[in-house]
Amino acid sequence: MLNIRRAALDALVRIIEDGAYANLALKDAARTVAPSDVPFLYALVNETVVRCSYLDFLLSHFCKRQKRTVRNLLRMAGTELLYFRTPAHAVINESVSLCRAVGKAPSAGLVNAVLRRLDRERDALPPLPDDPVERLSIFYGVPACFVREWIDAYGEAETEALLMRAPVGTEVRAQYPFTTEQLIDALPVACERRTLDPNCLRLRESFDLERSTLFSEGKLAVQNEGAMLICRALGDIRNKSVLDACAAPGGKTAYLASLSENTAALTAWELHPHRKALLDATLARLHVHAQTACIDASEPQDGFDRAFDAILLDVPCSGLGLLADKPDVRLNKSDEKIAALTAVQDKLLVACSRYLKRGGVLVYATCTISKRENGERVRAFLASHPTFRLSDERQLLPTREGTNGFYYAVLEED
Repeated sequence: MLNIRRAALDALVRIIEDGAYANLALKDAARTVAPSDVPFLYALVNETVVRCSYLDFLLSHFCKRQKRTVRNLLRMAGTELLYFRTPAHAVINESVSLCRAVGKAPSAGLVNAVLRRLDRERDALPPLPDDPVERLSIFYGVPACFVREWIDAYGEAETEALLMRAPVGTEVRAQYPFTTEQLIDALPVACERRTLDPNCLRLRESFDLERSTLFSEGKLAVQNEGAMLICRALGDIRNKSVLDACAAPGGKTAYLASLSENTAALTAWELHPHRKALLDATLARLHVHAQTACIDASEPQDGFDRAFDAILLDVPCSGLGLLADKPDVRLNKSDEKIAALTAVQDKLLVACSRYLKRGGVLVYATCTISKRENGERVRAFLASHPTFRLSDERQLLPTREGTNGFYYAVLEED
């Protein structure tokens, strides 16, 4: 098991300390272990990311803050001790051996002592603060500013339910001209047809999607129901010109093609070249035609004024609506970073509003639960653009709709 924990530790350091995306770090780590060990690797890393803040709180009572490698080894071992069924002696012995194996032998005694104490005192751990904002922020690792906002909006009980929610599972849809009915018949596992968007199918079992002919032939796309609803918010886009202004990795662009039965004239922009490559690959696999370009949509672009009947503006955001599916989105969030995001969101709205035809529809969307990034941005835009009006607005909540935490606002210009 030492090589599995070493792979997990390497991934954790990359994710927590270096800001790597968890899915990419885990894919790299998975290549270094046996296929049968991959589920444990993923579970250990993801659970440690979720529990990181709470483990830091506990460990602060047992030892001084350590440097990055030992710090993450203790986080990982503490998570396994408290939340996995691995025998304590195995966790402790393996962790001490791992400490030596990664060149931190002088810290092996500390690791041994701290973990033994954590195991011995697991039924009398230091209590969390009484204040609900502090308690939930520490235990779930979400910044206090968001916890406070959610408690104000939804109450303490629903806020905790949002924070502790399990992943919804894999959701897929058919890509036109393949139909939802054909996909249901072709899937090798049972599925549940969702109600908010009946094109969304939630799988009841897992299978190797990317190796399936449904995937390779471009008949199937993996997409959450909330993301699909954002696309539907544009309304009937058949035979219309449509801009997806922040398009990578391309799932929403492809669904717009499906919803229009491949009649929409699609334009898809992406700021970063490597993400545009992902966009192009997605559209190619799904046989979607779109004019793609590497463009910064937050900066006004010449030649596009009043060019589009519909615009999808799925802006960069804090991503906290995806907590269950992407545990690492809770890391490295701060008021300063949110302020920087809102500045970009404002620029995107102002720049892209120029490209909308009279009578057209612009959908502003995020994958977060944050008034600062959602309703406040829309209202700030409307205050300075009086020809626009808000015709629809929705905050999707995992606790209510069973989707991820997406938001959209439908804007129209008179």
